[in-house]
Amino acid sequence: MWIDQDSETELNGGKLSDRSRVSTRVGAISPSATLAVTNKAKELKSAGAPVIGFGAGEPDFPTPEHILDAAKKAISDPVNHRYSPAGGLPELREALAQKTERDSGLLISPDQIIVTNGGKHAVYNCMQVLLDAGDEVLLPSPYWTTYPEPVALAGATTKVIPTSEETGFRISIEQLDAAKTAKTKALIFCSPSNPTGAVYPKEEIEAIGKWAADNNVWVITDEIYEHLVYGENEHFSLPTLVPEIQDRCIVLNGVAKTYAMTGWRVGWIIAPPDVAKASSTLQSHQTSNVANISQRAALAAVSGPLDDVKKMREAFDRRRQVMFKMLSQIQGVSILEPQGAFYAFPNFEGVLGKSFRGQTPETTLDLAKILLEEVHVALVPGEAFGSPGYARISFALGDEELEEGIQRVADLLQS
Repeated sequence: MWIDQDSETELNGGKLSDRSRVSTRVGAISPSATLAVTNKAKELKSAGAPVIGFGAGEPDFPTPEHILDAAKKAISDPVNHRYSPAGGLPELREALAQKTERDSGLLISPDQIIVTNGGKHAVYNCMQVLLDAGDEVLLPSPYWTTYPEPVALAGATTKVIPTSEETGFRISIEQLDAAKTAKTKALIFCSPSNPTGAVYPKEEIEAIGKWAADNNVWVITDEIYEHLVYGENEHFSLPTLVPEIQDRCIVLNGVAKTYAMTGWRVGWIIAPPDVAKASSTLQSHQTSNVANISQRAALAAVSGPLDDVKKMREAFDRRRQVMFKMLSQIQGVSILEPQGAFYAFPNFEGVLGKSFRGQTPETTLDLAKILLEEVHVALVPGEAFGSPGYARISFALGDEELEEGIQRVADLLQS
């Protein structure tokens, strides 16, 4: 018999029980808002609606050919048909150590690297290994929607530190001092940022790293957008700038964004040896190894040339400038120019409370619903990132589609 999943009761021998069918910890998880928006857009497209989706956090480019060739070759090798070490193929971990030195200037050994089933898996494993019940994790907002959920699953608490366009979506040392308590275990740091596109300058990264080192706070730094920076902005790896934090720092990364490999599901953790070993032990019971074909493809990606990455970045840069210009011209909308990643994060507070085609949005959740229904444009409301009033709009889609989508938004909001 199927029971209403929202109910707190179930039938048990003809009697009502207050025991839920789903565990409390999992029942408290919010679904991924970004995937929900993307899936809804795809559903409407399949039904024939001319939907333009700005929700997806993935490049619209194909995986580079030399990576595909490596995967095709790997399929035919029987060694890849069997289990491999839970922490990753030794040759991939070696290549990742070399890639990290090349791109970040950070010297690490292969045994500090654990290969995971994508970036989300890396985040989950990190929180499970590092956190205990009662710990607090400092998280600047706006934040990637996934970060708070594995913190909660580990029994810890997320303490949000708000930022805004006035602060460049960057936290200050004063805010960190005010937020820290005796329970503070870690700080989550992301530059370039998802969802804002903000990039921290070198001196601010150094200050944050030194603050963490002085206060015995771990830093979990997400560097998955390291190659996607624009203009005069640069990416700097926090543990490279602040060597004294390296024993309390975990770096998260993956091939998804840089190499257009979101569907291949390969990420990794770089951690102190004891944390890396614990993560490998966890993964040995949790998923075992990442698919060997994907690992071989990742090996070709991180050890190969960055020519395709450069071309992709140039396209993103062009789209970034177009999106920034078009959004800046919409009355009631304000926006900081994105500096990295492939997202804009405009402020829509100036249009909330106004009527559009007979509907009056009071929140960006309302606005997102109206945009999807009225002009078939899908974006992710800021509530999903801890910042109501804003919205994340990806520029990882074709030039013509991008311009058409933003024009639809402009036409609605200026009608």
